[in-house]
Amino acid sequence: MASPVLYETHMHTPLCGHAIGEPEEYAAVAKARGLKGIIITCHNPIPGWGKETRMRLDQFPVYQAMTERARRAWEGQVDVRLGLECDYAPELERWLKEQLQKTKFHHVLGSIHAQVPEYMRAYFRNDWFEYQKVYFDHLARSAESGFFDTLAHPDLIKNFAPEEWQLERIERFILNALDRIAATKVSMELNTSGLNKAVAEMNPGPWMLKEMRRRDISVVVGADAHQPSRVAAEYEEAFLLLEEAGYDTICFYLDRQRQEVTIAQARETLQPVSA
Repeated sequence: MASPVLYETHMHTPLCGHAIGEPEEYAAVAKARGLKGIIITCHNPIPGWGKETRMRLDQFPVYQAMTERARRAWEGQVDVRLGLECDYAPELERWLKEQLQKTKFHHVLGSIHAQVPEYMRAYFRNDWFEYQKVYFDHLARSAESGFFDTLAHPDLIKNFAPEEWQLERIERFILNALDRIAATKVSMELNTSGLNKAVAEMNPGPWMLKEMRRRDISVVVGADAHQPSRVAAEYEEAFLLLEEAGYDTICFYLDRQRQEVTIAQARETLQPVSA
């Protein structure tokens, strides 16, 4: 059997308030699925911002300790790394710069969660189309900030008012954002958890994924696991979607440096979900 090559690149801990399972449990599933490792990417602490969905600032040392504990427990079997998922908004840039300079991370995801109350209060003006335009402009600005390795679930906003999601009217704003993102060489995520959301398709959807490929934007696959059983969930389907869009490689980050593997390699080493 071929040696493991894949990582779960997007997963959480109970510190965010909406995930279950200790990092060791996620590592056990990674081992069973034939992964080489996991990168823990819990939501970053931000004073006064989305406190119901992220660790507090004083819990960050606990987060580091949890990761180190799991690293030691699984050493030699599953490679456990410290990462972070960071909310982006223009007014957070100073905080993000300081936060990311203080700790060595292996993979930093940039996210825009348009449902976070603080973000909505700042940018939502009772017009979902205008809000979607702001979202995609901020998505591009997050790449241009230089803070992130990967942009997580890049069309997530479609799930918060699915009846207002009309691809034909937002299309040109997405394409403009993708042009800007491509210029930065930042990766984008294919997030498999979208299959369980209001618009039941991965984030991004097939049309956007093909436009990313046209611009040679590299892709990281992540399950956004909030419970251990979600580690590497729907990766097989993700590989098919990527191939249909024209991709033959995927990437992940270690020491914030891009690593690439072929989809063929990834498929060969991934083990099926146990019955």
